[in-house]
Amino acid sequence: MTTATTTDGSWLTALADWAVSLMDVIGPAGAGIAIAMENLFPPLPSEVILPMAGLAASRGSFSLVEALVWTTVGSVVGALLLYGLGAWLGIARLRAIATKVPLLHPEDIDRTVAWFGRHGGKAVFFGRMIPIFRSLISIPAGITRMPVWRFTLLTAAGSLVWNSIFVFSGFFLGESWHIVERYADILQYVVIAAAVIGVAWFLSVRVRALLESRGTSRGPEPELD
Repeated sequence: MTTATTTDGSWLTALADWAVSLMDVIGPAGAGIAIAMENLFPPLPSEVILPMAGLAASRGSFSLVEALVWTTVGSVVGALLLYGLGAWLGIARLRAIATKVPLLHPEDIDRTVAWFGRHGGKAVFFGRMIPIFRSLISIPAGITRMPVWRFTLLTAAGSLVWNSIFVFSGFFLGESWHIVERYADILQYVVIAAAVIGVAWFLSVRVRALLESRGTSRGPEPELD
């Protein structure tokens, strides 16, 4: 296993080649390191790295169990680093930042923290299976100081589900592993579109409220005789 199976000449090919070379040199631990980095830098697609680990397992470079264990360990390590970032930020610091950011209010932080307090477990588990959010969900978990043991277990469980899908695809599809990437790309585009729509809706509501408050503070226009 010395070259990637993609041939489009894109940066994805370079990424796949890098992941393959890392696994060639240090075995399944290389897959774990690559996935840990993917957690810290979401634009790195796990949909490319994970199938390569499965492909390496199918070729006998290491076992399928090793591929699953190491990629899940890498997911947990990367998530814990982002959890630490969230814990360092803390609620008080975020509220202070919110007061300085246009269209944000400290109450937004309070509502988000309250929501995470009610649904944090489900958010961490299922969030590990959603592109982009699978990395970002670790930060609010750290901000709210979700117990580390609970965060670690939920992250490991959610990551194992996600990782298994793509590692098995590489293992069983072999050279055709990139077929599953097409469907993963569709999911990622849906998530990005939903996020853009959500942000646009939030901004429109806040701008409208701001304009209304300014109109109210000026009072009615004076009548001319």
